[in-house]
Amino acid sequence: QVQLVESGGGLVQTGGSLRLSCAASARTLSSLHMGWFRQAPGKEREFVAAITWSARSTLYADSVKGRFTISRDNAKNTVYLQMNSVKPEDTAVYYCAATYYSITYFRSNYPYWGQGTQVTVSS
Repeated sequence: QVQLVESGGGLVQTGGSLRLSCAASARTLSSLHMGWFRQAPGKEREFVAAITWSARSTLYADSVKGRFTISRDNAKNTVYLQMNSVKPEDTAVYYCAATYYSITYFRSNYPYWGQGTQVTVSS
């Protein structure tokens, strides 16, 4: 069973930075592809970024490309999302997700999810 716990959310001003972390309980994190999704109030959960188990490939939503960076430290069983130049529209609950299959934009491809961490960007 894969358990994921997000942390690092909070209140940040427009233009500021925040780093989210996702700690995994699985000893096999190194074989899991990881993703970040977000859900704003009244909206569907949407893809943000993903990274392969080897960190050789990453994928980003157009809305965060150039501002957010996904990375991982398999030795620490942790995946990160560095958020720079944040905007009010980045306000959402951010979820960490994991899959053994492949990285995609589609949430249905990720069977394992964390509980989420709130990010609020003030204007």
